[in-house]
Amino acid sequence: MPPKPLLKTEILAGVSTFLATMYIIVVNPAILSQSGMSFNGVLTATVLLSFFCSLMMGIYAKNPIVVAPGMGMNAFFTFTAVKGMGISWQVALGAVFWAGILFLLLSIFNIRSQIVKAIPKPLRYAISAGIGLFITLIGFANAKFIVGNPATIIGVTSLHDPIVITFLVGLAITMILLVKRVQGGIIIGILLTTLLAIPIGRYWGDASAINFGQKTLVTWQGVFSAPDFSLLFQLDIINSLKISLIPVIFAFVFTDLFDSLSTFVGVAEAANLYDKDGEPHNIKESLLTDAVATTMAGLLGTSPGTAYIESAVGISQGGRTGITAITAGILFLPFMFLSPLLSIIPAIATAPALIVVGVLMIKPITKINWDKLDDAVPAFLAMVLILFTYSITQGIIWGFLAWTIIKLATNQSKEVSWMLIVIDIFALWALYLGH
Repeated sequence: MPPKPLLKTEILAGVSTFLATMYIIVVNPAILSQSGMSFNGVLTATVLLSFFCSLMMGIYAKNPIVVAPGMGMNAFFTFTAVKGMGISWQVALGAVFWAGILFLLLSIFNIRSQIVKAIPKPLRYAISAGIGLFITLIGFANAKFIVGNPATIIGVTSLHDPIVITFLVGLAITMILLVKRVQGGIIIGILLTTLLAIPIGRYWGDASAINFGQKTLVTWQGVFSAPDFSLLFQLDIINSLKISLIPVIFAFVFTDLFDSLSTFVGVAEAANLYDKDGEPHNIKESLLTDAVATTMAGLLGTSPGTAYIESAVGISQGGRTGITAITAGILFLPFMFLSPLLSIIPAIATAPALIVVGVLMIKPITKINWDKLDDAVPAFLAMVLILFTYSITQGIIWGFLAWTIIKLATNQSKEVSWMLIVIDIFALWALYLGH
């Protein structure tokens, strides 16, 4: 047990990390409920996963890192797997479960190290940035700020709509809080935007068109409620093993793997948490925890769990041990009983959070050497095709294939490992199955 001054620092760091990651309690159900899942059920699953796996990260891996359902993977679950491929959310949960099992095997047998070495860093940076852009687009679309337009494909909606005006004010508030580095700025932005939305349907505007016929955008339903366990063990394990779903499982595994590794490396650098070999502290234990989080996600009823880069907030406050993660994990638990309170938060209140998370996720593109075109072109394709195809899988596939073709065509075969060739074969298979 650390001395009292350190214990206090670790607990305060855990509170800071929780404030930085708390938005996922609202944002994750907001995204996954669009796949047909119960909002309150996803909220319960989100809290349980964040609680148990953050505790595991703190107790077993002894790292100050929060684990929760990953942004980007929840978007892939809803918009690519369920809506894009037309599969049920039960089957998608089964795919999440099998992805977790595969990730566990990759972690236990250290196969992940070969996979990680095979994926060029510029593509990793580009995929992260592309997911950030994708999440941003979803945020603008959820707020009905960006809408379909037959003449220009997409366009901006009317700025006279009270709903859009409220969203823009909320976005401005959230951005200012982010720039000022206010602790818990994202969740404060969500709450303030919700308050600003209360008059809609009461004193001005009408939300019927976007709120399932409900005139008001914010409707009070109470504070406390029993947890909703309706999604527990609702996964379809058998049908999720169809050959056509292998690309979905593949995408969950590799997106989770790269998200986790980038987080562990980034956190280790920020906190100087390296072992004697120069690897991130307890990296194997951390990856095993992350794999357990993905497996549990399928069982509990949510998208894959992953390590959160926002954990760097607590580290900046002095968090260095697992106590930080344990503290943050415990703070998630009470919200399992507050689903009516949280369910009043409308999509236009969580939309600014999605957009500013996109800001945080696009940062890795600064690490790409844009003057080195044989690196820049595949990275660019991976990044923009995630956005333009509305599919994370398509961006990843075309990025891999472009990298391989360009490097082989320019006599740089050393930059194309045998493992990348294997990944390319899976990518071509995924394209064939998808068409």
